[in-house]
Amino acid sequence: MAIARFPSVVLDCPDAAALAGFYAAMLDWPVEADDSWADIRGAEGQCISFQQVEGYRAPEWPGQAVPQQFHLDVIVDDL
Repeated sequence: MAIARFPSVVLDCPDAAALAGFYAAMLDWPVEADDSWADIRGAEGQCISFQQVEGYRAPEWPGQAVPQQFHLDVIVDDL
């Protein structure tokens, strides 16, 4: 039995609203944003979230000095 549900992709970034706006325009999805968090949602419930991180360092590709990063958020009923 699963202990979590509704995984979503969350991208750390220096400006959540700006990055959400970029992807929202590309996908034609609406943006919901506040001071440090933004979501874009598709018509069938798909969601990509953006989290503003102070001191964010962009990944350096192809090197690994600052590796590419993302994380999954899930909802749990009890930790």
